[in-house]
Amino acid sequence: MAKRDVPPRWDRRMQQRLARGEAAALGELYDRFASLVHGLAHRVLGDERAADNITREVFVHIWEHPDSYDSQQGPLRTWVAALTQRLAVQRLRATETATLAREGSGTTEELERRVRRASVAARADYIVQSMPVPLRSALERAYFQRRDYHQTAADLGITEEEARRRLRLGLQLLSTAHDSEAPGAPPGYGGAA
Repeated sequence: MAKRDVPPRWDRRMQQRLARGEAAALGELYDRFASLVHGLAHRVLGDERAADNITREVFVHIWEHPDSYDSQQGPLRTWVAALTQRLAVQRLRATETATLAREGSGTTEELERRVRRASVAARADYIVQSMPVPLRSALERAYFQRRDYHQTAADLGITEEEARRRLRLGLQLLSTAHDSEAPGAPPGYGGAA
């Protein structure tokens, strides 16, 4: 196995500790990923209580099935995000389908568009949160502060060429949120399934 294919040591140790049933490991995992899980769930569902429920479900699933994480598929963080997105999208589909059946307003196509939009938004949030700080800083200046690459370069104290490179790479990464399978994500993460 190549050096870069080896999962981070922390990921392997965490999975082993969870498999042994160490409650402290679950606490550490929760401390590390709870805000990511809750944020993604809230982004998909748009509801605080539903996001809280998904957060609980994700950590219960991890506690009960620590061996379902496959380190060959990517980092533990990505797996946790994929699990969160899958459970949140399932909940959104179930809730919206029940509403559709109860009220009879809307179509299944509209439902799938809403699910797809929520799924893409959650992936975009995850991509931005996972970006290296230099890329994220350049994108934040360009997007939120409406800075061009000249101004971004000056703000960050880098060359204009470097600012263009960071913006281009950041936008390329962000554009994968629309792909059916995001790069580096485990199977099942990219789609709205």
